[in-house]
Amino acid sequence: MTTPLITRLDGPAPERQLSRDIVRRGLIVAPLLVAVCTAIWGWDGAIGALYGLALVLLNFVFAAALITMTARISVGLMMAAVLFGYLIRLALIFAAIYVVRDAEWISLVALGLTIIVTHLGLLFWELRYVSATLAFPGLKPTPASTN
Repeated sequence: MTTPLITRLDGPAPERQLSRDIVRRGLIVAPLLVAVCTAIWGWDGAIGALYGLALVLLNFVFAAALITMTARISVGLMMAAVLFGYLIRLALIFAAIYVVRDAEWISLVALGLTIIVTHLGLLFWELRYVSATLAFPGLKPTPASTN
């Protein structure tokens, strides 16, 4: 008899596919984001935007990797990894900002706004492409891939 918390997930990993898609979209908007921050805050804003964008994209990749690796071991471990992984990733973002807080070569306003806007913007953008069905977990299939 297996218990639900010991059960492991052996199927496809839609979180990895979603993470790759979010990173791809983040790289698409990166030039626009950097240009806007450069226009407002100068080179310090550009560096802040690039640093913030890197933090956001790495955060999505680490979250997906954590889920993918732990789901193959057990669902209980995956739940713990998601909960504590969020706290750890939040602490890592805090530490990354804390390290540059007094640096003269970065705009903290641009960095903070980039982190907030990019996280929310990419998540809302990705909502249009996520399939919420068990038949196609992950991204919605394109018309060519459903045949």
